[in-house]
Amino acid sequence: MNENNIVVSAEWLAENLHNPEIVIVDCRFSLAAPELGQNQYRFSHIPGAFYLDLNRDLSGQVGRHGGRHPLPDPEKLAEKLAAIGVNSGESLVVAYDDSRFAFASRLWWLLRYLGHEKVSVLDGGFSGWQANGYPVTNEVSVAKPGKFIPQLHPEKVVDIEYVRKRKDMPGVVLVDSRESDRYRGEREPLDPIAGHIPGAVNFPWQEVTDEKSKLRSPQEQCQRWANIKQAEEIIVYCGSGVTACVNLLSLEIAGIHNAKLYAGSWSDWCSYLT
Repeated sequence: MNENNIVVSAEWLAENLHNPEIVIVDCRFSLAAPELGQNQYRFSHIPGAFYLDLNRDLSGQVGRHGGRHPLPDPEKLAEKLAAIGVNSGESLVVAYDDSRFAFASRLWWLLRYLGHEKVSVLDGGFSGWQANGYPVTNEVSVAKPGKFIPQLHPEKVVDIEYVRKRKDMPGVVLVDSRESDRYRGEREPLDPIAGHIPGAVNFPWQEVTDEKSKLRSPQEQCQRWANIKQAEEIIVYCGSGVTACVNLLSLEIAGIHNAKLYAGSWSDWCSYLT
């Protein structure tokens, strides 16, 4: 495990694959093809892994406001976690995807929001695991149910009213995690309005990893946030509160612990502009 225990290597996971204290979660997903991740899991996954779906498990009911991926109901998510064998405060959850941490980080953040600190993301994702020649299977995993009691950390998440009130205050930095052309409003593939929240600065989430989904070094993560590390408060958003979690993971590795997620993100913000 790395020094922060936030990211684990394929080698480490392979050595600990049969540790009963570890619960592996496959978070593969595609915004363009929502069934793809589930189908990929059925075809091939890391032995012992369970599948959690971004839309069905890691998000709540979509409404007119609140964004495209509202946070799930904590009790329902806790039930799902218990069903796959996660014991709160005890199990180490290792999440992986094939999208440069995009969806695994959502589960990483959600678990911490629910008060469960023992969670890591697999460096290199599923492709990195395969590239190392480690085993895969199509057998659906069977869990010994666990006991998961959520202990919410509401200070980790903010809503639109909070953002409106705080974003222009001295000492507050609002971070837009989307690709730069979406931030600049030159392209908008998902939401009805292009652009960004006034006052936001842009830190594209893909910069956290390299092209092979490998985490850039802790030194690079620190360097990346050097200009805003002294901020009293950092609020992070993306399109719908999913890939912002990759930046939250990066901030945590950089030793910056005061960052909050604007869960509704741009999709919530722009729903009040239409």
